[in-house]
Amino acid sequence: MGKHNGKAETGANRLLDLNQKQGKKSAKKKSKTKKLKKEGSKPSEPPVFHYLSEAEGSSKLTSKFYEKELARLQVELVKMQYWVKHTGTRIVILFEGRDAAGKGGTIKRITEPLNPRGCRVVALGTPSDREKTEWYFQRYVAHLPAAGEIVCFDRSWYNRAGVEHVMGFCTDEQYDEFMHTCPEFERMLVRSGIILLKYWFSVSDEEQERRFQSRLTDPARRWKLSPMDLESRDRWVEYSQAKDAMFTHTNIPEAPWFTVEADDKKRARLNCISHILSKIDYVDMTPEPLELTPRKTAPGDYVRSPINEQFFVPQRY
Repeated sequence: MGKHNGKAETGANRLLDLNQKQGKKSAKKKSKTKKLKKEGSKPSEPPVFHYLSEAEGSSKLTSKFYEKELARLQVELVKMQYWVKHTGTRIVILFEGRDAAGKGGTIKRITEPLNPRGCRVVALGTPSDREKTEWYFQRYVAHLPAAGEIVCFDRSWYNRAGVEHVMGFCTDEQYDEFMHTCPEFERMLVRSGIILLKYWFSVSDEEQERRFQSRLTDPARRWKLSPMDLESRDRWVEYSQAKDAMFTHTNIPEAPWFTVEADDKKRARLNCISHILSKIDYVDMTPEPLELTPRKTAPGDYVRSPINEQFFVPQRY
């Protein structure tokens, strides 16, 4: 009986010690939480973005659903390209929007399943001294599609209505001339038979800032953050005003603007691709799969060159 009492006392002591330790941990945890809340309430502290990469974003779509739906839409894009090639259709898709709005990522998802011989991406840089003296639309006209081609402009002639106007890279006269000429230019394209789709990727101030911050800590994406991007951070209102004026003058029935809500990258990509497919009245013209005949045997007199005479890539992986 004494042994049992001793064991009970020992167990009780252990339980008491355990409760005390847990109580200390709980108190310590509450104190830490209280301290964090107190620190987090300081208005002067900048928001922290490094915990979430730009690639991850803040999408509520599951990766499984996103990948499945993207694969389905990309198959439809391939069907559309077969139809475009067969019918000789010409398609131009413009992607505009603020820096870090997700235009490039959407273009990649559109083009990656397509035959590059029939689908091109045009992303022009700063015009040369010669190009500055040309008709403004001239260097863009050179990249318009031929029959059976799709061209995606990663930024387009609307640079004049946006960055050039806001940053003072063009005169007021050149800006006014663009606003007057652009609708006529696009009507000419549509009358010539080109299907013209224009997308504006809309991103909030907070989400753009988060993506900028994540680029600073991601070496693979740091090249995307240029001095011009940093300058645009301080001209948010000016860019908004320029965009509103651009829509007012160039949102024509023949080529209307379509706005893509882009705070959620995954949703923006799926919505944009789905909309492109809905605007093109294509039919499935995918050819039947080829039949592979039995491989012919190599001639008996063929002798392979010695392996030691070749250079091989080291198998590091």
